[in-house]
Amino acid sequence: MSLEPRPHQAMREGAEFDTIRALMARWGDLAVDIGDDAAVLAPPTFGARVVSVDACVEDVHFRRGWISAREVGVRAAVAALSDLAAMGARAEYVLIAFVIPDGWREQLSEVADGMGAVVGEAGARIVGGNLSRGVVFSMTTTVIGSAQRVVPRSGARAGDLVVVTGLLGGPGAAIQAWDAGGSPTAWSRGRFAAPVPRWAEGEALALAGATAMIDISDGLAGDARHVAAASGVRVELEATRVPAGPGISAEAAMQSGEEYELLACIPAAAYEALAAGWTAVSAVPLTVVGVVVDAHTDADSQSNSAKESVASGFDHFASGKTPR
Repeated sequence: MSLEPRPHQAMREGAEFDTIRALMARWGDLAVDIGDDAAVLAPPTFGARVVSVDACVEDVHFRRGWISAREVGVRAAVAALSDLAAMGARAEYVLIAFVIPDGWREQLSEVADGMGAVVGEAGARIVGGNLSRGVVFSMTTTVIGSAQRVVPRSGARAGDLVVVTGLLGGPGAAIQAWDAGGSPTAWSRGRFAAPVPRWAEGEALALAGATAMIDISDGLAGDARHVAAASGVRVELEATRVPAGPGISAEAAMQSGEEYELLACIPAAAYEALAAGWTAVSAVPLTVVGVVVDAHTDADSQSNSAKESVASGFDHFASGKTPR
């Protein structure tokens, strides 16, 4: 899966390089071949190479008073790695670029611990990155992996079932509680602070024949629209089928972002075969929440299921949006 790891490069003295050495010490064997101008990677041994990048910015994706520094690192790593899961891929390599205000320097080791925990669970290795001083704390994480079968957003076909993993609504409920000056439930807070990338689930869906897939970062309704637009179809969702978390309405669950669960479109026969053995794949449920129909189907002719798929999702550039 990888080239024989080379030793870390020797680095000169200085605050920047002391910080890099501290991160390397924190990550231990998770970090390999650090200190050169670029990482040297082996070609994939099977399938296709899959690469993604994701940013986590203070006051855009989280607020400092909401979660711990370690949880900030967890969320940043999950957000990036979840994009691989959404393609049916497994992670191999990670690169991390930090922008670090002075007020974050003492907590950087805790951020690193959170990132390292997720990277280790993924079976990946940290092979490089960058450090910069700045006014706003942020992390930009590049992830590189491989997939036996890649699943894009653009393959959904009329007649496919629409399925989701897990229970939805926790992150949205947590943000709503914090914004109201209260405290979220333990379950909602956990879903926001410590989400789990669905690597095994994404790979299983891909190998079972899923035609389109996306991770739920902009909300179920919004991400269904992404799939519909990319595939040239309509995605009809049934609100009554949405697997909402405890105490959360179906409507709220459909709008909640930063879930990092998966939405997939899959032929009915393939779903039935996968569902029969799903407990061997995952402990989280796999729920049918709708169907794909032809783009030219009159929405008014459909049952009341599901016109929530036309609702808007999270827009990173819309003004006045709550950080998440």
